[in-house]
Amino acid sequence: MSLASVLVVEDERIIALGIQKRLTSMGYAVAGLAASGAEALERVAALRPDLVLMDIRLEGDMDGIEAAARVRGQFDLPVVYLTANSDPETLRRAKVTEPFGYVLKPYEDRDLQTSLEMALYKHKMERRLRENERWLAATLGSIGDGVIATDEAGRVRFMNALAERLTGWPAAGAVGRPVTEVFPVAAERTREPVPNPAVEALSTGQPAAIAEGTVLIRPDGAALPIDDSAAPICAPDGRVSGAVLVFRDATERRRMEEHLRQAAKMEAVSRLAGGIAHDFNNIMTVIAGFSDLILSDALHPADARAHLLEVKAASERAAGLTRQILAFSRKQTLLTCALSLNTVLHDTAGMVRRLVGAHIEYVTEPDQRLGLVTADPTQLTQVVMNLVLNARDAMPGGGTLTARTALVRVGGGAPVPVPGLPPGEYAVLEMSDTGVGMSDEVRERIFEPFFTTKGPQNSGLGLSTVYGVIKQTGGDVAVESAPGRGATFRVFLPVTASAPEAVVTAGPDRGTETVLVVDDDPGVRRVVTLLLSQKGYAVLDAGSGAEALELLAAANRPIHLLLTDVVMPGMSGGVLAERVRALRPGARVLFVSGYSEDALVERGLAQATATLLAKPFTATSLTRAVREALDRRQ
Repeated sequence: MSLASVLVVEDERIIALGIQKRLTSMGYAVAGLAASGAEALERVAALRPDLVLMDIRLEGDMDGIEAAARVRGQFDLPVVYLTANSDPETLRRAKVTEPFGYVLKPYEDRDLQTSLEMALYKHKMERRLRENERWLAATLGSIGDGVIATDEAGRVRFMNALAERLTGWPAAGAVGRPVTEVFPVAAERTREPVPNPAVEALSTGQPAAIAEGTVLIRPDGAALPIDDSAAPICAPDGRVSGAVLVFRDATERRRMEEHLRQAAKMEAVSRLAGGIAHDFNNIMTVIAGFSDLILSDALHPADARAHLLEVKAASERAAGLTRQILAFSRKQTLLTCALSLNTVLHDTAGMVRRLVGAHIEYVTEPDQRLGLVTADPTQLTQVVMNLVLNARDAMPGGGTLTARTALVRVGGGAPVPVPGLPPGEYAVLEMSDTGVGMSDEVRERIFEPFFTTKGPQNSGLGLSTVYGVIKQTGGDVAVESAPGRGATFRVFLPVTASAPEAVVTAGPDRGTETVLVVDDDPGVRRVVTLLLSQKGYAVLDAGSGAEALELLAAANRPIHLLLTDVVMPGMSGGVLAERVRALRPGARVLFVSGYSEDALVERGLAQATATLLAKPFTATSLTRAVREALDRRQ
């Protein structure tokens, strides 16, 4: 790994040489020295350092603040001020240049190093954010729904290609026009105008959708049945700064039954959610992995520990959000086993009581005759928690939450509790509260992604996550509620005849084997390499399938395990695994991926020598998966 290079801008030669010596002792490469603002710009253009350490008062006509502004504007490099000036006017001028740090002389080496490291990290994250923004814009331009974005006045700012085709408006002609002109909607029977959902979202600050039987009137007068929803875009201060309208041709959807229509809505965001999750989980893996490394016994960053714990907590929250998105889109990899809903209730009871608080009584009534179901225990815990949170919010003044389980047989003349539920035995989890209840209109929409009655601070993913998890597991969900009468959710899961899997005691997570790590994200690749090396493994790493095959051909040692990402440019992980097995028949394969909807994943999992580790993963889950993959029988 190359050292971060720093350009020192200081007009006192002796001081500059002293700074150079101290930076070198800290492990940085000093790209050069500059004594004036003009010289600093010349050196930056010629040397392209990673960071500029800038004094404010410099000889010549250009001081450090003006030089810093030009460095930021022309070269997009981070600037850290190292100065003795802290008067209000200097600070005011310095803030305009958006410096990445401000260190006052005299200073401690530790303070300077912390500022430099934070500046380099912040700059790296800013660049990655800009890359992700460009990637997201490209994604929105290619998804299978029409997308229109507006500003706060309801004028069109963006249309993707499908929106152009559906509305009949080219993007060049639509941008800047009112969304009501580009997207005029009317009642199908009367052709009378109906409220535009984008305008409604802008005025109320809440998600909005058109009523059933609404059509889009194209410029040629043709009416297109549509299915759409709109959501406000909120600034950090809560101000509504625009709206996003997502819509599609609903001609085929009109032929479905109401229950199937509801299920189709659950698929609306799945393509976008699955694609975003891949890169998003790469970033989260880097954050979580480096947090584990720094917090390990091998390092002692005492002063930075509190901040690093915050970084790790943020990565875990982001990973939780990704799991929710994948759950309601039903693209999450399941790690299933045979288990009892009674066990889930028992294991979550303490957590639930802490979650609901003392003002809500939590009662469990398990049915001891309950059969076993095949499900992912982590997902079922998530279902319970989301139902509990929904019930808690419905009882702000307190009440009773009752969790029951029951064995129910569907078919044989008995009434069907949920339309379309196949005959058979079902284990039922029933969650009843004594809260405010729901109107019929709210009850019809509670499983829609992003629908919420709790204000913009709520994501609206909780109950849609429940729906996605249960449908993915082969079951269904029903709800009964009325205003003032509380709500009862019933989760139906088919009973399985399988016995619970035996608990496997975790073995040691160290080893001496050689692992070939392949991932196109350099941050993920580096943290995996460091984590495995720390456990004693010999590690080779490559950024692509082609590079991995070159390493394999040059390696004069056995390769015991290929650890590869699934989705990579050029050569996918599945194709790479086949070629590695052909060259090294004894090599095991461990796939890693943040996006599970891929045929290569399923093909890899079907082979005896391959398994899947889902991103984001912790240091513990990584080393355990590597050890299990190596120890698994051929």
